[in-house]
Amino acid sequence: MRAARVMRLEGPDAIEVSEIDEPSGDGVVVDVYAAGVAFPDALLSRGLYQYGVVRSAPADSHVRPGDRVTGLTMIGGGMAETAILDPGRVFKLPDNVSFEAGAGLLFNDLTVFFALSIRGRLQAGETVLVHGAAGGIGTSTLRIAPVLGASRTIAVVGNADKAEIATAAGATDVVLADGFKDAVKELTDGRGVDIVMDPVGGDRFTDSLRSLAPAGRLLVVGFTGGEIPTVKVNRLLLNNIDVVGVGWGAWGLTHPGALEEQWTELEQLLASGRLPAPEPEVYPLDEAAAAVASLENRTAKGKVVVRVRG
Repeated sequence: MRAARVMRLEGPDAIEVSEIDEPSGDGVVVDVYAAGVAFPDALLSRGLYQYGVVRSAPADSHVRPGDRVTGLTMIGGGMAETAILDPGRVFKLPDNVSFEAGAGLLFNDLTVFFALSIRGRLQAGETVLVHGAAGGIGTSTLRIAPVLGASRTIAVVGNADKAEIATAAGATDVVLADGFKDAVKELTDGRGVDIVMDPVGGDRFTDSLRSLAPAGRLLVVGFTGGEIPTVKVNRLLLNNIDVVGVGWGAWGLTHPGALEEQWTELEQLLASGRLPAPEPEVYPLDEAAAAVASLENRTAKGKVVVRVRG
């Protein structure tokens, strides 16, 4: 089979596509049609998850040969024509969601769904601000937050081109990262926002805290900005605000059945049309290195997906 592999530990440029033996072992064997790309791939230079059609499955599995599915490998093995997945990490894909769109939603959408509903305790009518709004987590937040009850979504982006992406994803308002705190203060008449989704970290962290309304929550999702920020806890006291860690993968490992429960709710939203499927930026398999590099160099427009078949 053809697969994208890391040939040297030198980042995305070391990813090459070559012929290798198909994987063997127990589990659900999936013929992969599209593979999602996430920022950890840029850090680890390996595939994270994939989407396709079941070739074979254990007799007691909830999926059958021919089922369209979405699934998680968690660490590598995703950007290949065939993959073997743990049955607990394979989920049926709604018929109204394409493989490419499916590859753009599982990791990001489940992360955002978990962040907003479980860790962020999003309530109806609240305002959500999201950093990196033109990226995968950002556009997923802009799609999902209104469905979960948010009345306003404020997108923080780096430039005007990315503002267009955030607007297309459903942002109520768009502000530039440079000076976002003052812009948010003006947009909210000085009150601030209820939730900040932060997959970026870095030097904007303190201003994110200052942008929270009383009892607001800052959700720490990742550090694509490179620097891991610190917080002076007296800031939390002054306005009764929370800094909340969002470790979706860790939660799944310590809460059996959590992934299935989250996917059941998300699948219903997708199948009903209440939650629109993403429209990812799609690369062919031969350009897997460029797909991963686009996240590292911040040129990615929304969610990035590699088309493996078809």
